[in-house]
Amino acid sequence: MDNHSESSRSYNMSRIHSKDTKPEEIVRKWLFAQGFRYRKNVKSLPGCPDIVLPKYKTVIFVNGCFWHMHQNCSRAVMPLSNQEYWSKKLIRNQERDSENEGKLNNLGWRVLTIWECELNSIVREKTLKSLINYFCDNWGD
Repeated sequence: MDNHSESSRSYNMSRIHSKDTKPEEIVRKWLFAQGFRYRKNVKSLPGCPDIVLPKYKTVIFVNGCFWHMHQNCSRAVMPLSNQEYWSKKLIRNQERDSENEGKLNNLGWRVLTIWECELNSIVREKTLKSLINYFCDNWGD
């Protein structure tokens, strides 16, 4: 049984966007403040990555824990209503993520995924600093 009425669920779902989400904006603003320049939502690349750093041949996906079923995350809970629909949809999202990562790797791109839960106020700084460590370890910048 769903916790929300059909109309409130519909309203909630209408408020969810696929790009320019708050977690994406957090990562983008932080990267820009650190001097990184990027492109966003590049349609010519598989999966239309949220953030593309051409200089570093790196793409970053900022994934919602629910929509991409983050393993062992409290936000990745299968809805109780219409389970057949949601199961198919969310499993397909995971398959598509994997396919796109493979295609990007084959094209020579490094793929990073940042999860929505990794940007909560408690662990945000640690997550974002790990990006700097990643770039320093791989490019010496």
